[in-house]
Amino acid sequence: MKYTCGIDIGSRSIEAVLFDGAQVIETGIADTGSRPRENARKALHDVMSAAGLKRDDIAMVVATGYGRNHFEEADKVSSEILCHAQGIHYLFPEARTVIDIGGQDSKIIAMNDSGKVENFNMNDRCAAGTGRFIEMVGHTLQVRPDRMGEVTEGSSESCEISSMCAVFAESEIISIIQNGTPVEVVLRGVFKAIARRTLSMLGKVQLRESVVFTGGVAKNRGVVRALENETGLTIHVPYEPQITGALGAAIIASSSVSA
Repeated sequence: MKYTCGIDIGSRSIEAVLFDGAQVIETGIADTGSRPRENARKALHDVMSAAGLKRDDIAMVVATGYGRNHFEEADKVSSEILCHAQGIHYLFPEARTVIDIGGQDSKIIAMNDSGKVENFNMNDRCAAGTGRFIEMVGHTLQVRPDRMGEVTEGSSESCEISSMCAVFAESEIISIIQNGTPVEVVLRGVFKAIARRTLSMLGKVQLRESVVFTGGVAKNRGVVRALENETGLTIHVPYEPQITGALGAAIIASSSVSA
């Protein structure tokens, strides 16, 4: 059996996936921190250790993400776009559009029925609408990001957030709160603004069903609901939306080993 590993070294987190050629056998998620190379090596070691494997047991390691070109343990590197497409095609063969919102960037990918990328748009120059932006909102409103979806569950009202710049949005949100607007209404307004900003990236990328939402922000049910409200479509979320890039890298490695 030829084991492969995909490792996605992002700006905020590192994901590692072990693949046996047919299924996922182990996954791990760690913080990128201030030492991405060391933390990526540890993530690789930890996921192998959890599976009872050694480096010699791994036929190929493929790295992706921001730090892919600086990870010496990788045998090969691959782009985030290709890896996300491969990972989603494995999990959702019917998927035709991927919306990915991570810690500091976002992307929309159009795929064909074979999982090949047809087109994509990516925003990696502004943190607006990303996980970092949501963390800032949570700090301002004193709501943990993992509770935001719960807080907005029973609310249907939302306010308008005109600025998506982290600096200006914080001031705007403080002003709205001081006017007596409930926290859940503000959060729904933030989620609606994030959904609209994300969908504004579509451009030449046609939004086609099925649509799959990945990245750490996909764990936020409030953002998922906002995307569904804005598109009128069902938005599918993987069981662990953060690992799809690493999964795709592991699958690409497996294909290379089998070739």
